[in-house]
Amino acid sequence: MPYRAPVKDIRFILDHVVGFDQVTATPRFAEATPDMAGAILAEAGRIATDIIAPLNRAGDKHPARLENGAVVSSPGFAEGYHAIASGGWVGMAANPEHGGMGLPFTLALAVDEMMSGACLALNLKPVLTKGQIEALEHHASDAIKALYLPKLTSGEWSGTMNLTEPQAGSDVGALRTKAEPNGDGTYAITGQKIYITWGDSDLVSNVCHLVLARLPDGAEGTRGISLFMVPKFIPDAAGNLGARNSLRVVSLEHKL
Repeated sequence: MPYRAPVKDIRFILDHVVGFDQVTATPRFAEATPDMAGAILAEAGRIATDIIAPLNRAGDKHPARLENGAVVSSPGFAEGYHAIASGGWVGMAANPEHGGMGLPFTLALAVDEMMSGACLALNLKPVLTKGQIEALEHHASDAIKALYLPKLTSGEWSGTMNLTEPQAGSDVGALRTKAEPNGDGTYAITGQKIYITWGDSDLVSNVCHLVLARLPDGAEGTRGISLFMVPKFIPDAAGNLGARNSLRVVSLEHKL
């Protein structure tokens, strides 16, 4: 049975269950009127149904593969991702200061429900990027925000979360990845991460990894863990891509 985005059901939940009107009654989200929300949900539903959902079969028949150290995505995924990124869907709830729409997270979550229901394999890419955007907005330095957030928000770059290691799954504190200071404000990161969703792809020009690692003087367990930005390509101060970083994809997981 082909996927059809449940736009009416989601609209009903927002209006009569979640209390979305309480969100839009705040000064911050006053522009997110019922008409605007309805138009956004309708367009997201169209993209999910017509563009994203058909990619499930292509991804199942022709999964991503690793060729000469580079990940080659499934047929059609580039076009599907472009529809998401070019429409501004990655930055729906992101800060307008960095190119986002500044819309309520509740509405962005409703859109993600449809796009993930249509093809989770594809939509996990923007979902992980949104998570990275939120982490950077709350915790990154001003310099990192200025350099990375505009590109991530536009979907030109994508983001990942690098936590799990072969010996450190639910026990994240057991990680062995190390971060050695280079003396110039940067760090040399060494270690291995596994199960990294969209850890590399040919859909974007740069993949930005948030990596958990331990400094030389870091305490044992989770208290001694720090978080580092590790881009596939190291950008200059203007955001232009420079040298390829040393991180590499060594294998892909074969999932059901």
